[in-house]
Amino acid sequence: MAKIRTGDITTHVQRLPAGAAGGTAPEGEAPVVVFVHGLLTDSLASYYFTLGPAFSAAGVDVVMYDLRGHGRTDRPRTGYQLEAFVEDLAYLLDGLEEERPVHLVGNSFGGTVAAAFAAWHPERAASVTMIESEPPVAAWTGHMAEGLAHARRELVRDEAIDWIAEQHGAHTARLSRGAGRILASTTLAEDIPSGRVIDDDLSAIRCPLLAVFGDESGLSAQVPELEAKLPDCRTVVLPRQGHSVLVEQPTRTRDLVLDWVRAHHVPGRRAAAVAGAAR
Repeated sequence: MAKIRTGDITTHVQRLPAGAAGGTAPEGEAPVVVFVHGLLTDSLASYYFTLGPAFSAAGVDVVMYDLRGHGRTDRPRTGYQLEAFVEDLAYLLDGLEEERPVHLVGNSFGGTVAAAFAAWHPERAASVTMIESEPPVAAWTGHMAEGLAHARRELVRDEAIDWIAEQHGAHTARLSRGAGRILASTTLAEDIPSGRVIDDDLSAIRCPLLAVFGDESGLSAQVPELEAKLPDCRTVVLPRQGHSVLVEQPTRTRDLVLDWVRAHHVPGRRAAAVAGAAR
């Protein structure tokens, strides 16, 4: 476990070097993958039980970290605009002295952070994978405002937590109660919808992008738009899946993303800009 100062907070980060999880270290320079988790009920731990160790065993340098307000990272009361999450990641890579362009893999809100990072720090992004995510355009802010307002109302109600426990189990209920505490003690619900966005034409995302969806979640409706607007884009829609693709289909997701990373790994590349210059 390590903690690194990232601007105004301290961020919890875990690294799994290539080959550390039981595989063999690759010959030459390994790709580096940064896993970005989802909002409120999530943390870097989700990648320990899905993709992280498998990627390390396959010869990838793995970085996993807790977003601000989550897990073992600091939880300030304010400062949860999207650009704050992006700058945390830029500072984290500086602190890790990581000069290679990174492959960003984000689940749900983590995919939005990954896409925003690629848009605002293009020299540092080798590729993006969004798993059940939306790019950070204006429409996304409306979706987030509605969802976060509903969560803030409901997750402080014992009746709502009891219903979650009955439908989804005690573990999910505990995570939901924790999410309610985050929303009650911070300005996250107001900040995220008020943050910076990118143009609707997605032209700011210049690196290759893989988007993975479940066919039952509704987010797969983005497929035609993503394919039309992004010149190097692949979309995959998994049948009979909702929003929990990462948890319910970890092997399929691992294979898709690992193949994508390998196909877009360029050994020897270094970020063009001096670390931190873009901030």
